[in-house]
Amino acid sequence: MAPETNKASGSGGATKNDEPVKAPPSKKKEEKKDDDLSEEDLALKQQLELYVERVQDPEPGVQKLALESLRQEIRSSTSSMTSVPKPLKFLRPHYGTLKAHYEKMSEADLKKYLADILSVLALTMSAEGERESLKYRLLGSEGDIGSWGHEYVRNLAGEIAQEYTKRQSEEASNDDLIELVQQIVAFHMKHNAEPEAVDLLMEVEDLNILSKYVDKTNFKRTCLYLTSAAKYLPGPDDLVVLKIAYEIYIKFTEYASALQIALFLNDLQYIKQVYTSCDDVQQKKQFSYILARHGTAFELDDDIASDDIDREVLEEIINNTKLSEGYLTLARDIEVMEPKSPEDIYKAHLLDGRASAGSSVDSAKQNLAATFVNAFVNAGFGQDKLMTPPTDSSSGGSGNWLFKNKEHGKTSAAASLGMILMWDVDSGLAQLDKYFHSNDNHVISGALLGVGIVNCGIRNDCDPALALLDDFVDKEEPSIRIGAIMGLGIAYAGTQNEQICRKLSLVLNDAKAPLDVIAFAAISLGLVCVGSCNEVVAHAIILSLMERSKSDLQDPLTRFLPLGLGLLYLGKQESVEATAEVSKTFDEKIRKYCYMTLLSCAYAGTGNVLKVQNLLGRCAEILEKGETHQGPAVLGIAMIAMAEELGLEMAIRSLEHLLQYGQQNIRRAVPLALGLLCISNPKVNVMDTLSRLSHDTDSEVAMAAVISLGLMGAGTNNARIAGMLRNLSSYYYKDSSLLFCVRIAQGLVHLGKGLLTLNPYHSDRFLLSPTALAGLITMLHACLDMKAIIFGKYHYVLYFLVLAMQPRMLLTVDENLKPLPVPVRVGQAVDVVGQAGRPKTITGFQTHSTPVLLAAGDRAELATEKYIPLTAILEGFVILKENPDYREDQ
Repeated sequence: MAPETNKASGSGGATKNDEPVKAPPSKKKEEKKDDDLSEEDLALKQQLELYVERVQDPEPGVQKLALESLRQEIRSSTSSMTSVPKPLKFLRPHYGTLKAHYEKMSEADLKKYLADILSVLALTMSAEGERESLKYRLLGSEGDIGSWGHEYVRNLAGEIAQEYTKRQSEEASNDDLIELVQQIVAFHMKHNAEPEAVDLLMEVEDLNILSKYVDKTNFKRTCLYLTSAAKYLPGPDDLVVLKIAYEIYIKFTEYASALQIALFLNDLQYIKQVYTSCDDVQQKKQFSYILARHGTAFELDDDIASDDIDREVLEEIINNTKLSEGYLTLARDIEVMEPKSPEDIYKAHLLDGRASAGSSVDSAKQNLAATFVNAFVNAGFGQDKLMTPPTDSSSGGSGNWLFKNKEHGKTSAAASLGMILMWDVDSGLAQLDKYFHSNDNHVISGALLGVGIVNCGIRNDCDPALALLDDFVDKEEPSIRIGAIMGLGIAYAGTQNEQICRKLSLVLNDAKAPLDVIAFAAISLGLVCVGSCNEVVAHAIILSLMERSKSDLQDPLTRFLPLGLGLLYLGKQESVEATAEVSKTFDEKIRKYCYMTLLSCAYAGTGNVLKVQNLLGRCAEILEKGETHQGPAVLGIAMIAMAEELGLEMAIRSLEHLLQYGQQNIRRAVPLALGLLCISNPKVNVMDTLSRLSHDTDSEVAMAAVISLGLMGAGTNNARIAGMLRNLSSYYYKDSSLLFCVRIAQGLVHLGKGLLTLNPYHSDRFLLSPTALAGLITMLHACLDMKAIIFGKYHYVLYFLVLAMQPRMLLTVDENLKPLPVPVRVGQAVDVVGQAGRPKTITGFQTHSTPVLLAAGDRAELATEKYIPLTAILEGFVILKENPDYREDQ
C-alpha cells in the first residue's frame, strides 16, 4: 500500500513542479488562470489537493483528519446551492483517484467516511445511469443525510426511484433502500418539500409510511398535493392516495376535508366515520350541508346523533329543506325578487324592426318557448308574470297562459309552475293541486311532472311525491304515465328507492306499454339508481331492450333505454364491463350505440385518457348509413375529459379537429360536447366557435350550437352571449325551430336571474354530483335528435336540467343557522399545490358582504378574523363560529 501512496503523492508533487516549467511558452494561459481564481479560491484549491493526498496516506490518523477536513469543506459550501460549490468543482479531477483508493482500502470506519464523500462528489461527476451517488451512500456511514444539503438529497431520491424499479424487475430485496427513503422523507417533510416526499414514496410504492412524518404544520399542504396528484394517477393507485389523505385529515381532525374525500370515494363507511369521529354538533351540521349539496342519500343513526333534537336538525339539513329559504335570502339581498317576463329577457326593442315584428306573432311554438324561458328565469322564486299572477289581476290567473299552449305544450306549461316553485314543497304542491282536477290529460301530466320538479333534491320523511305520483304510473293514458314516471325520476334521483325501482321495473316489462312510456321509465330508473350498479334494474332494462321490435329500434326515443342503463354505472369504471359485453349481443341497430353510451357513462368524470383516445378512434371511423353511435361517443369525450382543467383544454382542441374532419353526425354532437365542457363557464374561445357554428348551413348543427351557447352561459347573465342570442333571434326570425332554440338558450343564460348554475362540480371543482351530471347527460342525449324529441312532443325533457340547478352562492350562517353577514373576499382561484410558503389562494379579489355569488373558477375567503368557518372550502351554506382569540382593535 505504501509505495502506491508515495507514487500518488509523487505524481501530485510532479504536477505542482511542472507548472512553472510550462509557464514561459504560455504566459497568457497562466495569467488567465490566475485571473479566474482569486487568492482565496487558489488557496482552497491547493488545500483540497493536499487533503486528497493526505487521504491516501498510509497513516490512519492522517487519513481520518484529511477526511474530516474534506467533509467539513464540502458541508460548509453545500448550504448555498446557487451554483456548483467550489469544493466539488476543484475535487472533480480527483474523483477517479479517490474512487480507486476507496477500492483498495480495508473495511473500516474510514472507508465508510470516504464513501460518504464519494457519494457527494458523484452528484456532479457520476456518469449518466451509473447511480454512483446512491451506491456509495449505501456503502457509507449511517450519518445525517440532510447535512450534505438539499441538492444532494434530491439527487439521491431520483437515483433511488431508478434503482427501485430495476430491483423490482429483478425481484431483489429493497430493505436498504426503504431505510434510506425514510431518512429522505423525514428530511423533506421537515424542510417544506412535501411534494418531493410524496413523489418519492409513490415511486417506491410505500405511501403508507407518510402519516408518520406528517405533523400539524404540514398536513394541509401534504393532503392538498395528494388529492391533486390523485387526478393524474391510474386506478387503483388514485384510490390508495385518496385514502391516505383521508386518514391524515381524520388524524388531524380536519373533518370537513375528510368528508369531501369520503364523498369522492363514494364510501358510506367513511362518511359515517367522519360523523362518529367528531363530537361537535355544529361541525356535524356543516357536514350535513356538504352532503345535501352533493345530493347524497344518507341515513343518520344513533351513533351519529344520539340526541333526538340534534338528529332532527341534521336530517332537516341533509334533506335540503332549507335550500329554498337560503336561495330566497340571497335573492332578497341582491334585490332580484321582482318577477321577470320573457319579454324582459328577449329585449326585442334593442333589435331592428323585422325581428320584433316577427316575434310578436302569437304562435303556439313561441308561446311554448316563452313558457320555458319564464320557468328558467324565475326558477325557485315562487312568483312570475305568467303562471302565478295575483288572482285579482285582469289576466285571470295562470289558466289563461296555460291554454295559450296546444296539447302537449300544456304539459310543459303546467310543469313550469313546478320549476317556479322549485324546492318549496309545501307551497308548490298546494299551487299545483288545482291542475289535478283538470279534464285535460296533458295538464294533469304537467302537474305530475311539476310535483317531481318541486321535490327535486328535497327529501321528506312522508314522501309527498311518491304518494301523489304512485297511482298515476299505472293509468291507461300514456301522457299521464310519462308525467308521473318522469316526476318520480326527478324527485327521487340518486336515492335508490326500492319501491320506485320495483314500480318502474314493472312498467319496463309491460308488453302493452307504448315505447315512449318504456323509454321514460328506463331514464327514471337510471336517475333513481344513478351510479349504483344495481343488477336487478340493469337486468330489467336489458330485457326490455332485447324485446324491442325492429321498428321500435328505429324510433329516436329508443336511445333513452341504453342511456338509462348507462346511468346505473355513472363513474363506476370497470364495473360496467359485464353489461358492456352483454350489449354486444343486442340487435345490430342499437348494439354500437349502447356500447358507446355505457362506456362514456362509466368513465364520466374520471379523466381517463385511454378511454378518450378510444372514443376519438370511434369518431374517426367512416360510418355506414343509419349508424348513430358516434353522437354518444363525442359526448363521452366531454363527459370523461371534464374531470380536470388540463384534460378539458385538450378535449376542446380535439373537438375542434372533429369539427373540421368529422362527418355530419359528429358535427351535430360537437357543439353539445363543448357546451358540457364549459357548462355555466363562458370561455371566450369556445364562445367564438359556437357563435360560428350557430350560423352553420346544417340546421341541426346550428340548433345544437345555439342550445350549447345557453348551457355555457347558464345562470351567468353573460352579456356577450346574451347579445349573440339577441342577434340570432333577429337572424332566424322566420325559422320557428331555430328561433325556439334561441329562446331556450336565452332563458338558460338568465337562469334564476343569474343566481343558479348547472355546473355538476362543486367544492372547489373537487366533487362531481352524480345526479346533476345525469340530468345534463339525459338532456344532451335528447338534443342529439332535436327534431324528433325537443321539437316533437317531448320538449319537457328540458326539465331534466332541474337536477343540475344549484344556487351559485356563499351564504354564511351562525350556530343557530340564521344568516350572518360577514365580509368576504371573492376572486379568481389560484392553484397553490406544491408552492412554497403561504401563497395567496385568490387573485384579483373584491370584498363583499355575504351572501355573495360565486362564478365558475371563483373562490372566497373570509376577510375578518372574528369568525372561523367550519369548512375550508367556502361554498353554499357555511357555518361560522366566533373566534375565541379575536380581539377588537381599540
